Amino acid sequence: MIKKHKLHVKLGDIVIINSGFYKNEKGEIIKINKKTGKIVVKGINLKFKHIKPNTENEIGEIKQFEAPIHHSNVKLTLEEIS
Repeated sequence: MIKKHKLHVKLGDIVIINSGFYKNEKGEIIKINKKTGKIVVKGINLKFKHIKPNTENEIGEIKQFEAPIHHSNVKLTLEEIS
């Protein structure tokens, strides 16, 4: 049986990052994974993925996306993003 994590935040909440490179920055939660206890925050923990072309007509590209962080590294705020 897979145990789901109990989270103190929900989708759409505004949070402040407690630790890491993005410490003291605000963002909105856009995705939650209860199985792993990780969340995706808009504009936080940005990573790059290099994509090779699959066919001759395609071109390679570099995509930027938000990587998930653990829910214990964020703190819920009552204010809005300014």
